Amino acid sequence: MIEQILEWLPDFVRSAVIQMPEDRRRNLEEIRLRTGQIPEIICSDGLWIDPDKKQRRFTRHDAAAMLQKISGYSLYTMEEELRRGYITVRGGHRIGLAGRVITENGRVRRLRDVAFFNVRIARQKIGAGRPLIDYLYQDHRWLSTLFIGAPQTGKTTLLRDLARFISNGLPERGIPGEKTGIIDERSEIAGCVGGVPQNDVGPRTDVLDACPKAEGMMMMIRSMSPGVLAVDEIGGREDMDALVEALNAGVTVLASAHAGSLDELRKRPSFLKVLNIHLFERYVVLTRTRGKRACRFSVLDELGGTMTTIEEVWR
Repeated sequence: MIEQILEWLPDFVRSAVIQMPEDRRRNLEEIRLRTGQIPEIICSDGLWIDPDKKQRRFTRHDAAAMLQKISGYSLYTMEEELRRGYITVRGGHRIGLAGRVITENGRVRRLRDVAFFNVRIARQKIGAGRPLIDYLYQDHRWLSTLFIGAPQTGKTTLLRDLARFISNGLPERGIPGEKTGIIDERSEIAGCVGGVPQNDVGPRTDVLDACPKAEGMMMMIRSMSPGVLAVDEIGGREDMDALVEALNAGVTVLASAHAGSLDELRKRPSFLKVLNIHLFERYVVLTRTRGKRACRFSVLDELGGTMTTIEEVWR
């Protein structure tokens, strides 16, 4: 997977990644490139600094060349990506972009003078969701579940893997495969490039890529009739209204939200309606442990009572 991101990097950054010890390279999570600053190579167990190399700074020339390379030397074709602030590349990796924002009528029109890049390494953790199946599949159906955690605790990883399980089914346990829909507004779950998933999300899965969540949920229900919907990073009132519509339409929803705990989530006004009427049947609260090398997830019932806590070394 690492090889797929090397082509986008400046030569001196690519060289630094290639020369990393294998064990550190396997834990690579992000490469932060900021104009005028020394690049940061971030692993799950901390910042990697090559002790034998004098680090040089990322320049405006490096930034311009990298943007041209990412766009295939045609920035016009990246108009939508420059508005959203990120681009998904082959392998499902995502490159975040920041710089000067151009607005129109109070809304972001595009980015220009891109000077900051965040190369986020996509890694599938096949089987990561398996310990949760006994808690999320009961009475011959999947339960609507909300995954709660701070950034980089593994919410998307679990969501992706469970979507794959649901789509494939588990014949050895008598669980049939089910039509699954993914609303992938940030192209992180399926990691589509040109509309085609780069991650394994299962054979019975349909994806709406780069589609706003609130619109996408109802579009998917009307057009593809899924039994299960997966959607990442819900938060706004429109998202909540769409969730209520989907759940009341008999569709199981797997969703994620940023928060440190269920109690923190209850303090956000937009979530009150969904939480108070117990539309979600399970909550999974994620935290990172052991120097970010492991993930702990606690499964809660619809009232917030703890059912189990599992620790997995899969980060």
